[in-house]
Formats: sequence, structure tokens, C-alpha cells
Amino acid sequence: MNTHKVVDWMTTDVVTVEPGTTLPEATALMREKHIRRLPVVEDGRLVGIVTYGDLREAGPSEATGLSIHEITYLLQRLGVEKLMTKKPFTVTPDTALTEAARLMLQHKIGALPVVQEGALVGIITESDIFRAFMRLLDQEPVVVAAV
Repeated sequence: MNTHKVVDWMTTDVVTVEPGTTLPEATALMREKHIRRLPVVEDGRLVGIVTYGDLREAGPSEATGLSIHEITYLLQRLGVEKLMTKKPFTVTPDTALTEAARLMLQHKIGALPVVQEGALVGIITESDIFRAFMRLLDQEPVVVAAV
């Protein structure tokens, strides 16, 4: 598995948003595409990442004194740039898959944007790593001890 690279397992058709994308727009996009993370790109460059958890946490507290109309008004104007993780951990296409997995475990994150010369070229998620692990296990020869 040490010889496998991120490029072999990453998703290249990445759904992205711009910094001014509103929370409702980002939430709707995640639901529509069945994804939990959106890299934030400006002028072709990665500037952050926003997760479904980030968006969920931005919702109102039950203790708020605002009306539902006030909350809706505010959320419709809040852009993802206010919630995104700026300068997220990233990897390159040539990063070893095991290194990407180590970074995710070490920093407790579920995905890493894949960049090359500053441009977003893909994303590697925990699901991609699980898929690689399972596929590679299926290819491993079964060693049977002689009796």
C-alpha cells in the first residue's frame, strides 16, 4: 500500500463553491450531490474547505431570541468564507496513500484537497481510502501456513 499514490484513488470531478456562496446554497448543493465537504475556490485557487458539520453548527441555537424570519434573513446572506477552514491541510497527487491516511488520522479530518501548483486537482476522502484498502486486500494473496 506504500507504493500507492493519492492520484490513483482521488476524486477528480470535485464539486466546489466560491467564498460568497451562501450557507443555504452550500447546504442544498451538498444534499443534492450527496457530499459532506466543499472545497472553496477563488480564481482557480483553493482558499478553504467547508464541511456539512460547519454548516450545521452555524445554525441557530435554540436559546436565540431571534425570530425564524430574522434567522432566515441572516443565514441567506452569510457566505461560506465566514465558516470555511482557511488554509486546509492538503496533499499532492504524488503523496503516498498511507501519508494521506496518516494526516487524516493525526488531524481528525475526513478529507484532503489535492493540489498541484496551487490549483485544486482533486480530493481524497476517508471513503476513498477505505475503498483502496478493501480493493487492495482483495488483491493480496492469502497465505496458508503449511501443516
